Formats: sequence, structure tokens, C-alpha cells
Amino acid sequence: MSVYNHSAIKPDGTTVPLSDYAGKVLLIVNTATGCGFTPQYEQLEAMYAEYRDQGFEILDFPCNQFANQTPEDDEGIHEFCTLKFGTEFPQFKKGDVNGDNANPLFVELATEKPFEGFSGLKKVIMNKVAKSVDKEFGDKAYIKWNFTKFLIARDGTIVARFEPTAKMDEVKKAVAAQL
Repeated sequence: MSVYNHSAIKPDGTTVPLSDYAGKVLLIVNTATGCGFTPQYEQLEAMYAEYRDQGFEILDFPCNQFANQTPEDDEGIHEFCTLKFGTEFPQFKKGDVNGDNANPLFVELATEKPFEGFSGLKKVIMNKVAKSVDKEFGDKAYIKWNFTKFLIARDGTIVARFEPTAKMDEVKKAVAAQL
């Protein structure tokens, strides 16, 4: 599997082939503006600022499938992220990551690196919450919650999947190892 076989749509409707990012280390994230994990934007932006000159990109895919935590339109999402967290990494059109209309990129990422469980202090709560999502999407519940992250090597292959409960220090360490 190579992410370079996919494309993404910017909020303005422009299609971007992910092959435009060939040779870079990528962190692909489904995000939300009103989630308990939304403060991760701050850590993501800090990581981006530190590593982007070394060939690192974060690709942000907003999603509203988890408890209606991203009700804004694309413009509102962009404004929120840039004003509150100063994000500069690429953000794409809001879309689905689960169900019949799931973004094919996320279907392939999650099929290649399936969910293996939550970690940390929020594990019990997140397991309960994720079960309600699983019921809604059945066998098409590829992503369990907002801020699931996929680390992609420079050759376009998937290196790792990080659930939203993963410590951001672990994510940063894995990114640094790829760089």
C-alpha cells in the first residue's frame, strides 16, 4: 500500500495528489474542533514547526462523525485552527472516515493498520464511547475516534498507527526516527 495512490481535496475544491508529498515523512490525522483531544493541535503544530524543514508534513482531515464535534464548515474549521492553535500544516476538506462514504485513504490506512486498542488513563472511557461508534458503522468503523494518526514513511508506506490516547511524545519520537 502506498498513500501516493490517493488524492485529497482542499477546502477550495482543489484536488491534491498525495504523490505531491513523495519523499516526505507524513502524519495523517483525522481531527475535530470540539473534541477532548483538540488540544493536540498545539503539539502537532509544534512538531510541524520543528520538523517541516527536514521533510515532514502533517495532513489534517477534519471529520464530524464522532459526537458532532466538528459542526463548522471548512472555512470555520480553518479559522478555528489557525486562530486558536496557529496551525500552518495542510488542511483538507471535512469528510467521513467511517461508513459507506468514508474517505478511501482512511479505509486503506485503517485496513493496513487496524485498531489495536486505546491506552492510558482514558482507555476505559474511550472503549465505551468507541463501541457506540462501532454500532453505528458496523464493519465500516475503520477509525475509532478523532485524532487517530497514521505515520507514513518517505516511500509512502504506513509505519504506525497512533490512537488519540497515545502520548504525543511517543508520536514525536516515531516521527523523529523516520526523519
